[in-house]
Parts: sequence; C-alpha cells; structure tokens
Amino acid sequence: MKSQNYQNLIHCLHVEIVGANHKFTWGRALRRYFRNHNIRYIFWWRIASYFFHKGGSKNDRKAYRINRKLISRYGIEIELGASIAPGISFAHFQGTVISRASVIGKNFHIRQNTTIGIKQQKNSKIVIGDNVTIGANSCIIGDNLTIGNNVTIGAMAFINKNIPDNCVCYTSQTLNIKSLSQ
Repeated sequence: MKSQNYQNLIHCLHVEIVGANHKFTWGRALRRYFRNHNIRYIFWWRIASYFFHKGGSKNDRKAYRINRKLISRYGIEIELGASIAPGISFAHFQGTVISRASVIGKNFHIRQNTTIGIKQQKNSKIVIGDNVTIGANSCIIGDNLTIGNNVTIGAMAFINKNIPDNCVCYTSQTLNIKSLSQ
C-alpha cells in the first residue's frame, strides 16, 4: 500500500502536470515535464516536498538540495514545510517567497514579487483558502492570518488582516502632488 504522502504527490502531479482530465502515469508526467518548461518548477518542488514530508536525514538532504537548486534557478522560494493543495500556478517565477507557515488551498494563482510570511510568532499560520489570486508585488505578512475562499488580492497590496470569503482586496493610496512653483 502506498503512503498518504506518496498519494498526495501523485494527486498534485496529476492536477498540475498531467491535467485532471488525463489518466496519471509517470511516463505522461515526464513527457509533459520535458515539453513544457513552465511546469518544471512545481514538478521539482512537489518532489522536494515529498522527500521533506517523508522524513529521515537522507530524505531531508535530498529535499533541501533540490530546493536550493530551485531557488537558484528560478528566483522563487517556497520553503519546505509549506502546505499547498493541488492547483498552484505562477504568472512569473521571479521574486516570490512563501513561508513554511503557509497553508494554501486549491487553485492558487500567484504573480511575481509576492511575499507570504509570518511576523514573529513561532506557531503562527497563514491560511489561504481555495481559488485565491494574488497580484504582483503584494505582501501578506502577519501572525495567524486567514484569507478566505474565492478572494482576489490586487497588485501592490499589503495584507496584515484577515480577509473573508468572496472578496476583492487592494490597497488604496491617494497620491497628493503639490506644485513646486507654489
């Protein structure tokens, strides 16, 4: 019998790499991997996460080695230990950081230069629901934050409070311009 961790790996690869409307096989997953460079990061991050959650010193070393190479190559850092349900997608890979204290739901779409992290507390979590989209240059920082399902966060938003389900959230700033000739 396959472990729950392995079943989770297969399910995530099935949704994100092969496509839910096709039967999963390792051959099909590898063909998609070689044909589509946009899915390579998530393929390898899922493998690293599998080794990390499997436990043991050898598996931890494999996981951290893979993750270090991913950070170096793609400029994106999802810490091992983050819990991400199937369906994550990236608009661009540069500058994204996701803390290990993150619990992210299905169908999560994230754009470049976005940070998701905790402030201070060791046992804090940032829980993000299903069907969430985060705009470019956004920052989600806080302790024990919850972002609901079906939420869209606009570009350049700073989020430090809980967001309920079915919301559009953005940071509004008024630009005051004074003439130098006055």
